[in-house]
Amino acid sequence: MPPRESPGSSLYSLTAGTLTEKQPFLGVQVTFPTLPQRALTLLREPGNFQPIQMRILVTGGCGYIGSVLVAALLNRGDEVVVLDDLWFGGDSVLPFFNFDGFGFIKGNLCADGVLSHSMDGIDCVVHLAAVVGFPACEKAGRAAVWRTNVEGTAKVYETACRAGVKRLVFASSYSNYGESEQGELMTEESPLSPKSLYAESKIEAERFLLSQKNHHCTVPVCLRLATVFGLSPRTRFDLIVNQFVLQAFTAGKLVIYQEDFKRSFVHVRDVARAVLCTLDASLEKVRNQVFNVGSEQLNTTKQELAQLIRNRLPDVKLEYHETAFAADMRSIHVSFEKIRNTLQFETRVSLDEGIAELIQALRDGIIHQPTSDRYRNHPPILV
Repeated sequence: MPPRESPGSSLYSLTAGTLTEKQPFLGVQVTFPTLPQRALTLLREPGNFQPIQMRILVTGGCGYIGSVLVAALLNRGDEVVVLDDLWFGGDSVLPFFNFDGFGFIKGNLCADGVLSHSMDGIDCVVHLAAVVGFPACEKAGRAAVWRTNVEGTAKVYETACRAGVKRLVFASSYSNYGESEQGELMTEESPLSPKSLYAESKIEAERFLLSQKNHHCTVPVCLRLATVFGLSPRTRFDLIVNQFVLQAFTAGKLVIYQEDFKRSFVHVRDVARAVLCTLDASLEKVRNQVFNVGSEQLNTTKQELAQLIRNRLPDVKLEYHETAFAADMRSIHVSFEKIRNTLQFETRVSLDEGIAELIQALRDGIIHQPTSDRYRNHPPILV
């Protein structure tokens, strides 16, 4: 793709429908100190021009996954516009304002006019914005969840079609499957059996997207993500791996319910890589497709996960309980053969590596007050 020039080669910030020119940043190299040996170069040196590959809109780009994805896109030379209403603040994207190719729009995707303004000149959309997770959805209520997760997704897609956007990558969830029967690996063809409002909303959004068959319109593709773990500019400690590590590190004890329950996991950097693969694949490979995102090697029981953490923190005491309560108590393992065979995607970060980087960040004090609510989408729950 030929390079696309940014307006005046200056940094532009898009807020509430305005376009404000700022002076170009006079180059330093910035890395994430919390990601040793995998640090991302966030800023290019002056004069080190890289051709623009695509102009991409990322909804929810300030979030746990979005902030990692935006770094990866900018790092390879894409232009990125983030649309986010800052439910959890915007600190995670502050470094990106030093990129000529970065723009930000504060707004709710359900508000009138926000999306049409955001889609101007966009090649692809990565739709991450949502009410995410079982507890957050239960707290928000069905009406609010449906308005954002289902109606909001339809609005994003319809606006993308009118704007001539080539493809839309939708972040869905492997929680759509519910539970595995007798150790069965769930594939993209397995029946869907949601156990939560969150999963119900993701399934309904998928149904809408996958019903869009017009070859002259935006191509939808759905990524059913395993449970995500690892460090991010907006790290979350309400996800099971991250929560277990924090609990073990701060309390010296892990209280585990349903130790034999199975989960599938994927590192947040690997999620970003999977999105890049989906953006770069030919349209015919991904048109109206669903892909599970993760690795069979990261299919793990809670007991196995706890032992991995104890290997890194030997003094941690493990306490097991058998109980059932009104929460997300899925036991599920998933197959990732389709994305491996179709897009040649393989995960790179193991559970042990993710656990190690979390412990290191906590030991070094990189994450200030990690027990603060700012690192959660919802209050802590039993895991």
